[in-house]
Amino acid sequence: MRITLIILIGIHGIIHLFGFFKAFGISEFQAISQPVLKTYGIFWLLAFVLFAITIVLVLIHSDYWWLSGILAVIISQILIFNYWSEAKFGTIANLVVLIAAIIGYSRFKFEDKIKRERTVLFENSQLKSQEIVTKEAIKDLPLIVQKWLISSGVIGEKMVSNVYLTQELQLKLKPEQTDWYNSTAEQYFTISPPSFSWNIKTEMNAILSVVGRDKFENGKGEMLIKLLSLIPIANARNSEKVNQATLQRFLAEIVWFPSASLNQYIKWESINDYSAKATMEYKGTKGSGEFYFDENGNFKKVAAMRYKDATDAEPTKWTVIATKIEDRNGIKIPTECEANWYLEDGKWNWLKLKIRDIKYNAKIMPVANNVYKK
Repeated sequence: MRITLIILIGIHGIIHLFGFFKAFGISEFQAISQPVLKTYGIFWLLAFVLFAITIVLVLIHSDYWWLSGILAVIISQILIFNYWSEAKFGTIANLVVLIAAIIGYSRFKFEDKIKRERTVLFENSQLKSQEIVTKEAIKDLPLIVQKWLISSGVIGEKMVSNVYLTQELQLKLKPEQTDWYNSTAEQYFTISPPSFSWNIKTEMNAILSVVGRDKFENGKGEMLIKLLSLIPIANARNSEKVNQATLQRFLAEIVWFPSASLNQYIKWESINDYSAKATMEYKGTKGSGEFYFDENGNFKKVAAMRYKDATDAEPTKWTVIATKIEDRNGIKIPTECEANWYLEDGKWNWLKLKIRDIKYNAKIMPVANNVYKK
């Protein structure tokens, strides 16, 4: 789609260059039979230059290509109005470029919103980089949780204060869907206070894409989904169900930074030799999940009764299962997982994920990997 847009802009821009040539007698431009004043010729040249700049900015994945694109369309359309009888079909190309530029602007605004939110989260986090996890610190936890923390390698390591990770995802947006959508995502966590910001881009086909952002902050949750970064599909907030669901998500995802399990807002109780229940409560929002491990203390699964969205009357069983465990930055974590909802009609395996990269305890705000441009 991007290549098609570049070709269209290139052809459209070159046509404007011929308008400049005609005005200055460099070459005839048969598409316009009437004379072109030199004043207008300058504007034909300016439109060409702006379209050329737009192509370059698209090629280098600039966040600001839409700006030169919109300026080029404005100048081009004014020229077309002045030579309407012969240049009117150029309006079609301008409409295509304008729609693409509006989508580009919407994507820019969406990404900028996420960056600003993460800056606030980062500035509000409390760095605990000097605090070391000890065996003494875990002695009051259920034995299987102690075994998990020892097995994961956090003993003797610094407490994790923030996390930045990127993911490769496969999604099924409906239970009846057979094919998987490919997605990329990035996520930023702080542990004290507990919060996260997660954003995703899903390619539906060659034209349509969906972006989303989940957030948990100050005990409150938000879920936002937009078609083409422009048209809202879902915007759930100010809901106790969403608050609880996003808190439970944070709780489940501490398996990527196990030392967070030692924070006071999480309480553990033993279920049996291989499982324990964790209950998290923060600023009026409370939720729980059951964590399952193998005999060696490796994480296997987390299960919770969780709301899929704000319209659900009752929570639904939700699980995240580890399918691969690896050592990352000295910590053993699940790097591949699958998530399931257990509906009345059966299990809906809706998500498969791989951790592409993960970083702990950044002292400056992590730079986004531009998942929207992949």
